[in-house]
Amino acid sequence: MNDSRAIPPRLLDGCRRGDAASQKEVYARYYGYGLHITLRYTKTREEAVEVLNDGFLKIFRHMDRYNPAFPFLSWFRRIMVNSAIDHFRFTRKENDMLELLEEGLSDQVFEMPSFKEGSDLLLIVQQLSPGYRMVFNLHVMEEYTHEEIGEMLGISASASRSNLTRAKQRLRELILDQWPSVMKL
Repeated sequence: MNDSRAIPPRLLDGCRRGDAASQKEVYARYYGYGLHITLRYTKTREEAVEVLNDGFLKIFRHMDRYNPAFPFLSWFRRIMVNSAIDHFRFTRKENDMLELLEEGLSDQVFEMPSFKEGSDLLLIVQQLSPGYRMVFNLHVMEEYTHEEIGEMLGISASASRSNLTRAKQRLRELILDQWPSVMKL
């Protein structure tokens, strides 16, 4: 394996045995990558770290389920995304979901501007409501279908489409508010 981010067999074996030193090394090695994923799904860094730590716990508890024939980072990413979904389900409030479901569809077209720094866009995405942020990331970043998103979040596919439309509209508003010269109406 030439991938420098692949998990070394000694660490994989150590984690499977529950070796704390191996787990600590895996945590240090993949912390940045995991945080990059969880930041997209959360509003604050603290919340992202909470989701990240939950993800690492799942990884360490279920390391025996990882198949070394497949890329470790793909498995790792999937667990981090699922941890973000679990966090969303646990923390969402009824009125957040009502707000998402009550808002109508719009025909307004949205085009994502390009940014020099990915962190600029991340800060804007973090300002979305939890439901909008979740649907936006799952559809745009992870490329799930609306049907898949609906199943994951317990909403209909049409609600997922509506939430994505509203998320894009809200992103456009936030971008225009923060960088009026980026886009022209």
